[in-house]
Amino acid sequence: MAVQSRMNLNLKKKTMSNDIPAENLPLARKLYPIAWVLTVAVLGLVAVMHEIKLDIGMELNFLPPIHAILNSMVAVLLISSLAMIKQGNVKGHQGAITAAMVCSAMFLLCYVAYHFTTPGTAYGGEGTIRYVYFALLISHIVLAAVSFPLILFTWIFGFTGQIKRHRKFSKITFPMWLYVAVTGPVCYVMLRPYY
Repeated sequence: MAVQSRMNLNLKKKTMSNDIPAENLPLARKLYPIAWVLTVAVLGLVAVMHEIKLDIGMELNFLPPIHAILNSMVAVLLISSLAMIKQGNVKGHQGAITAAMVCSAMFLLCYVAYHFTTPGTAYGGEGTIRYVYFALLISHIVLAAVSFPLILFTWIFGFTGQIKRHRKFSKITFPMWLYVAVTGPVCYVMLRPYY
């Protein structure tokens, strides 16, 4: 009886709740609030960036193609990460996801800097293509906002060994993130003639 109780206690210590390995629990508890603070900060910046214009003494008109390149790289890295995990290559998957997150962070910094310093560009297309552009743009913006915290938490779950949660969240996060990464460059190409 005493042996069984100790075995149960050791099992609980190893997995804790929600499949968090006991050694990763303190890290997970630190990362969750950081993810929420980042989410609120980023979404707050994005919400006000069109209202506030800063004069930094230089033009950042060169950034939109860089946004498209970074998003395209994210799309390629996401597809690579999926292929790698399906082949059982966990290290390759982790590397590709880390690279995708770095590219996404670089995109976000460039995007916010551009929109805080540069007036917006109006889309000039007419007819059906105008509706296509705005359908893509609106879905891109909405899914970017929704996917941002999901990306952070899916990464945290994987990083802290919460594999069941990571898999569950990635089934929702991956298609959204990939859609955002693909539609960003498409919207750029459609808007490019009007810059």
